[in-house]
Order: sequence, then structure tokens, then C-alpha cells
Amino acid sequence: MKSFASDNYAGVHPALMEALMRANSGHARAYGADEWTQRCLPLFEQAFGKLAGLHFVFNGTGANVLSLAACTRSFEAVLCADISHIYSDEGSAPENFTGCRMFPVLSDEQGKLQPAALEERIARKGDPHYAQPRVLSLTQATEYGTVYTPEELRCLAERAHSKGLWLHMDGARFFNAAASLHCSPSALSSDCGVDILSLGGAKLGMMYGEAVLVFHPELEKNLRFQHKQVMQLASKTRFIAAQFEALLQDELWRSLAQHAHSMAQRLAERLSEIPEVERSQPVQANAVFARIPKAWNAPLMEAFPFYIWDESSNEARLMCAWDTQPEDIEAFVAQMKALSKEL
Repeated sequence: MKSFASDNYAGVHPALMEALMRANSGHARAYGADEWTQRCLPLFEQAFGKLAGLHFVFNGTGANVLSLAACTRSFEAVLCADISHIYSDEGSAPENFTGCRMFPVLSDEQGKLQPAALEERIARKGDPHYAQPRVLSLTQATEYGTVYTPEELRCLAERAHSKGLWLHMDGARFFNAAASLHCSPSALSSDCGVDILSLGGAKLGMMYGEAVLVFHPELEKNLRFQHKQVMQLASKTRFIAAQFEALLQDELWRSLAQHAHSMAQRLAERLSEIPEVERSQPVQANAVFARIPKAWNAPLMEAFPFYIWDESSNEARLMCAWDTQPEDIEAFVAQMKALSKEL
């Protein structure tokens, strides 16, 4: 089965599977004391700049929970987009583990946060009746598959820091954003004032595993204890580290992300040939958003599963992955065109 439901549906890239197999030889020290984890730090710093800390976790929710736990206390609040993953799709895990409030901020038509929109929530400083804003969390790429530029990030970082807020980035598709903008990972993180980053790997061909990259030393003080406390400290860390090592070497991440991006562009171009399909977002990473006739949902999903993002307008989210191929797109579009003729 091939799908456009999620890049999580894709399997493991062969190079990353080989890295897992190589790591699966003999015994190794546990809990991050292994040689793979130690080799990863210089690779991460080469890509992202100087790190105050590097922590591997099992999944994206765990990465976000650990990152936000490092930044907050239970009487504080996290500002995030109203459509963000941490607010809408993590089963209140961040609130449950941190005790914090999530303050949703109205995002613009492309799912981004604008500096002016933050002002309403950055309020009532020192008021014990009001959860105190402490973190601004941005999603890169956004839930709409759009991408913050370095200039946009710097502007938001300056606004957050001027108000005493940390800047957290949910980077489940961070590599896709960097490849789309043809820039280095540091240009979208440490160079822009990001304090802590949840970095995705599973959506880009890893079997499992994400990373928390800490740029500000103050956030690293207690993080190794919190890493254990939020149940994200893997005993066999070498299997997460080995995959990241392979992903970072020779910028394999870039070639995988660029492929997914080019497939999304191809899909968008082919969909533009179908009169009943209306694209609703620019293609800036590996997602295509389009409104389609509701009657098409069932027959299309039977062959190529995907998700309806907005039921009221029947806006579909179509994700391309590292293994999406042109023939997958052609088969999907051909089925759409056949449905179009039936109308």
C-alpha cells in the first residue's frame, strides 16, 4: 500500500536500516553512554551549531513534552498556534506532564503565528490568577505545510525574548523545511534564537526516534533528570543514535527531504489539471492541501489513504514521503480524473 495520509506511513530508509543492523552487534553501554551517541554530538553541532545538550527520545510527543518541561513550571503557560500539534493532537500530554496551560494564539491563513497576535496572551505579568506566559512554541514546518523563513523566526524570537519567553520549536518536519528553503539547519534554529528544538526523525525515514536539541545552557540544568522522569530515556539509545548518525552524514536528510518536497510539488502541479480540485495552501514542504468533492473521499481513500483536514470544506491533506514515487502520484491523479469524468 502507498498512501498520502502521512509521512509516518512510510517504511525505514535502507541506509537507516543498515545503520540499525550495524548497531545490532554485540553489547553496548546503555542510556546514552554508547559510542554511537557520542559520535552524534559533533555531527549535530556541525549542522546546528553549538549545543548545550542533546537528548534522544522515542517519539515526537515525548520530544515536545521534554522540551516544554525544561522550559516551564506548573503555574506557567505555553503560547502556540491554535492549530498546532501540541495543542490539538497530543491528547493533552504536554499539559498532563508539565501542569502548564496551553494558550492558543490565532494563526494566519497559512498556519503561522505573527508577532502582533502574541500581544493579547503576553499579559498580566505577576498576576497570580493568570497562568504566566513562559514559552512561545512554533511548528516548523507548520500544520499547513508552510515554512517560517529565517527572517520570520528572528522577528518572533526577538518578540518572545523581549517578553521573557523561551522559544521552543516543534520540528517534526524541520528537515523538510530546511531542504525547502535550501538552508542549513543552524539557519533555522540556533542562528534565529531558538532555545530548544524537538527534532523529528521518524517522518524522514527512521524506524523510530526523535531528538531534543538544547541551545540555551540554562535549559540543560535539570534536563537529564527530566528525561528520565517523562519516561523518554531509552536504555538502548544506540539504536536511535545510529539512525541519526546515518541521517546526518553527507546530509542524507537533505536528499530525502528534497525528494519528498519535489514529489509534493509534482502532485500539486498535476492536481491543478483537475477543475474540481482547489489547492488551498502553497506547497512549501512535503504537504499538499486541496479541497475536493466529498463524494470522491471513499473511492480515493480505498486505494490511497489520506486525511480530511477540514470536514466543513472537505479540505484534504496529502503528504508525500521520502519513498513517494512519480508513479504513485500518476495513479492517484488518474483516479481523480476518472472520478471527474463521472460528475
